[in-house]
Amino acid sequence: MAYRILLSGGGTGGHLYPALNLAAALRRAEPDIQIVLVGARRGIEAKVLPDSGWPYHLLPLEPLYRSRPWRNWRLVARSPAVLGGLSKIFSDLNPQVVVGTGGYASAPAVAWGVARGVSAAIQEQNAVPGLATRMLASQVDQIHLGYPEARARIRPGRRTRVFDLGNPVAPHTGDRTFDWPGGRIVLVFGGSQGARALNDLLISGLTAAQEWPDDVSVVWVTGPAHHESVAARMRAVPLRDRVHLVPYIPDLGSQLAHVSLALTRAGAMTCAELTASGVPSVLVPLPTSAGDHQRFNAGAMVSSGAAVMREEDSVTGGELWRDVTALLSDGDRLRAMADASRARGRPDAADRIAETLLELASASREKADD
Repeated sequence: MAYRILLSGGGTGGHLYPALNLAAALRRAEPDIQIVLVGARRGIEAKVLPDSGWPYHLLPLEPLYRSRPWRNWRLVARSPAVLGGLSKIFSDLNPQVVVGTGGYASAPAVAWGVARGVSAAIQEQNAVPGLATRMLASQVDQIHLGYPEARARIRPGRRTRVFDLGNPVAPHTGDRTFDWPGGRIVLVFGGSQGARALNDLLISGLTAAQEWPDDVSVVWVTGPAHHESVAARMRAVPLRDRVHLVPYIPDLGSQLAHVSLALTRAGAMTCAELTASGVPSVLVPLPTSAGDHQRFNAGAMVSSGAAVMREEDSVTGGELWRDVTALLSDGDRLRAMADASRARGRPDAADRIAETLLELASASREKADD
């Protein structure tokens, strides 16, 4: 009899793509497995899941506004529809395991499963665990940490097993979806949607740049919404012919072997993909990230020697570009950072997490058969 697993998570790509990567790893391990994904109608999953090939359900889930509680009326108003949807999903699938990958789209499904006695697991991407993880840590059977540093910030239950196997990145296929230039490459990106502040800093830095190593090109993933404005402003950059602007690169994480240095935000999955390929980085954490988790992610990368961190509110574009050129000019330091990044990488995390989830599903099935 096939295993049945429900994966819940989303709202942002940082919570959705771990679920998709785990689904793929579970299918690699057990081709007959039944998997259903649950997300929010208002999250990025509403755009991604219809083309994913996976069975899915979108519910009217809402985030919890801790600093603006008056906005939580939507959460209360839509609770009956959410609970009714979860009841039907669980009844139809009858999962042996429910897995949450974080965000407001995750916690209700995991909590519902726990209340029904279904085996449950959480995959936490960040160095600072999110609210859903902290609330449910004592109730679930397994917690999978992307950062070992997060272990000190959770309170698991007596029966909860905690693993730090890394974040589940997609396997490296070797396929090229972008025509990478020759020489050394600095990759600039701010996540799948881009980062306006990071774009602004880099334009400022490149416009006034006095140093540029001869063999270096910049591949700049602007984000679809920012591409036209960045392209227009790049006309003022003297060496703009060395900059390759692109709104988006599909499967970017599996192509990072082409990159010598990355200038990017510090999202958990971004850092996981960089370390899986051993790419050193200059990290500019998003200052408005929930719980300031990007700064903690970046701090962990810096502590291991894999990255340099700059705070958005206190760095200029010129300083940021000088950081990049200084690292490119110091081969020994750049190699040491690449080695530290590779040592921290967990390219097999998805498969290893899938293995432990299947063990949990097997134990759940045996218990049901007794």
